Amino acid sequence: MEWRPLSSEEKQKYKIKIPDFVEWELDYFRKSCNFSDEELAYFNLRARGKSNVQIALEMNVSEPKVSILAKRVKNKIIKVL
Repeated sequence: MEWRPLSSEEKQKYKIKIPDFVEWELDYFRKSCNFSDEELAYFNLRARGKSNVQIALEMNVSEPKVSILAKRVKNKIIKVL
């Protein structure tokens, strides 16, 4: 089976939960998604199972800012799937 990008409909079916990925998948996303420093920090904290509230406290940012980071990270992950 050849690799092909997911269609828009296929992407909608997937609920991305960063803690569900295994380490090699996490490494793939770290290398392929071109995360900003903030996005990478968010990604790594989510990979460790932290909640958005915990991430906001640890990164010293507001919860709305964490929600924005979450959306940007998710969009970048979807692009490389």
